[in-house]
Amino acid sequence: MTTPIHTRVLTGITTTGTPHLGNYVGAIRPTVQASRLSQNQGFYFLADYHALIKCDEPARIQRSTLEIAASWIAAGLDTDKVTFYRQSDIPEIPELTWLLTCVTGKGLLNRAHAYKAAVDKNNAANHDPDSDVTAGLFMYPVLMGADILMFKAHKVPVGRDQIQHIEMARDMASSFNHLYGEHFVLPEAVIEASVALLPGLDGRKMSKSYDNTIALFAPAAQLRKQIAGIVTDSKAPGEPKATEGSALFQIYQAFATTQESATLAQAYADGIGWGDAKQILFERIDREIAPMREHYQALINEPAELDQILLAGAEKARQLATPFMRELRHAVGLRALSSGSTRASNNANKSAIASFKQYREKDGLFYFKLLDAHGQLVLQSLGFASPKDAGLAIGRLQTEGLACLTELRALCLPLNEAEEFLLSKTLSELTNSKKI
Repeated sequence: MTTPIHTRVLTGITTTGTPHLGNYVGAIRPTVQASRLSQNQGFYFLADYHALIKCDEPARIQRSTLEIAASWIAAGLDTDKVTFYRQSDIPEIPELTWLLTCVTGKGLLNRAHAYKAAVDKNNAANHDPDSDVTAGLFMYPVLMGADILMFKAHKVPVGRDQIQHIEMARDMASSFNHLYGEHFVLPEAVIEASVALLPGLDGRKMSKSYDNTIALFAPAAQLRKQIAGIVTDSKAPGEPKATEGSALFQIYQAFATTQESATLAQAYADGIGWGDAKQILFERIDREIAPMREHYQALINEPAELDQILLAGAEKARQLATPFMRELRHAVGLRALSSGSTRASNNANKSAIASFKQYREKDGLFYFKLLDAHGQLVLQSLGFASPKDAGLAIGRLQTEGLACLTELRALCLPLNEAEEFLLSKTLSELTNSKKI
């Protein structure tokens, strides 16, 4: 009898606020559903180290950790069948973060969306580019990479704005594997087209930042009041109403069946009053949430029980993390002095050269990247329509080196002065090498 092969699926939620309907529809509900698939091996964690980057209120982080843990369990997560843990209970994660830091190019982190957004905001305000930018914000992608790579996750469900972090984790894993052997699995981002991006009370994305959220496990009376506050147009009862652009209708779709959505769409066309439409929305959401609400409140009232669940999950996680970290420490040379010479492996590493990697992304385009002899990302291309076009660009860089760099620069991500110097050095090594 063969042992079934499981797909490791990993996801986390940052502990900075009270869960709302957007969190439930976009993260909690789909991950609970995925956890019930026999082929999946689930890893679910509370990202409290990440919370420190965004929040300096200890009580808020503690309360959010309690609420998110209770929400996941109340929504049906079976903690006996998955690995459910608090990030800060796994000391191997910050240790792995440091190992990854040592193989991750600063140029890669310079291109992280969150860091670039902070710099752009400062530049727009005529402030120092790095004003109020912490090293934590800058290093956030490395910590996220450690979260993923520690448990050799195959699939990581993320929103589209997080795809870059998964690609960065892949780059970190590739760099480490290039230097020290094949230790890490390269993860893949999973974008669920069916998972809704829920609008908030004002029609924008439901977010704590916009103060437009609907609390997930609020009492029924509060839920009704918040739904009543959803912004609608001024059309009176009897006037036909459009479903397109209607936040109320989009929220309803996230909970309703196809038939229920079609029925409400027809009611819109027939001129349903907004008060009646909001009542229908309240009843549909409460039908799904109400059975979970009592369980959630019971968990909130017993934080010691949640602590035990999380500590048991951490112990389960560390059964994987501790031996793996021991393997990684040995690989990089942090090992007993009596364990033998590393001269042979060092000589092998010295013989490594820079290399191009060509690949196809889910957008259908073809890309390449240049890694130096240490596996560090040096150059990242934009997308090409065909593998032949990407291959021709690679061929010119390999044979012509710096001579064609100016012409091809428009086909690659921009570089700063330090990155340009590293690229020039790497291309010179390539063109002078007989091993291309």
